Amino acid sequence: MAFKDLVEAIDSDKTGRDRLIAVYIGVLAVLLAVCGVGGGNAMKDATARNIEAANIWAFFQAKNIRRHELRLQIAEFEVMLASRPDMPPAARTLVDEKLKKYRADEARLTSEPDTGEGVEELKVRAKSLETQRDRAMVKDPFFDYGQALLQIAIVLASVAIITGGTVLLLLSGLLAGLGTLSTLNGFLLFFAGSF
Repeated sequence: MAFKDLVEAIDSDKTGRDRLIAVYIGVLAVLLAVCGVGGGNAMKDATARNIEAANIWAFFQAKNIRRHELRLQIAEFEVMLASRPDMPPAARTLVDEKLKKYRADEARLTSEPDTGEGVEELKVRAKSLETQRDRAMVKDPFFDYGQALLQIAIVLASVAIITGGTVLLLLSGLLAGLGTLSTLNGFLLFFAGSF
């Protein structure tokens, strides 16, 4: 069907045409609402993951500082043992016990697979949360574009009812299609680039 035939077919029945446009506008309004919810959720997800990642990094930093303090204490005791070979046996035993305890604590702070709270595990968790945050942030603009395109499509379709402008209606359809694709991309992220 040629473009001219399509325009003539749309213009032939004014009442039926207006009803179809009204239904079309209703469908666009539903798509716009879905797009708005998706965009809101994307930003909420990005914010939540960012807060969670910041909390994990703070916990990581606190554990890492404690681990560093233990490493300094271990080094100090090792220097003490090396510089005082004549240390009394009782004192040497005490220092050796402390060294053993501090090394065990340092190892536990470095990696604690049982609880997932060693600095190595915390780093992995924080990076995972940052990846989730980044993905949500990539999704958000597609919802913004989708909302804008769907809103413009609704306006053009509304004007097409009043003016009888078929070209406006076709332009509305084109923008609605682009808005719908942008919204779908916001949910599915099959294309991660930007417009």
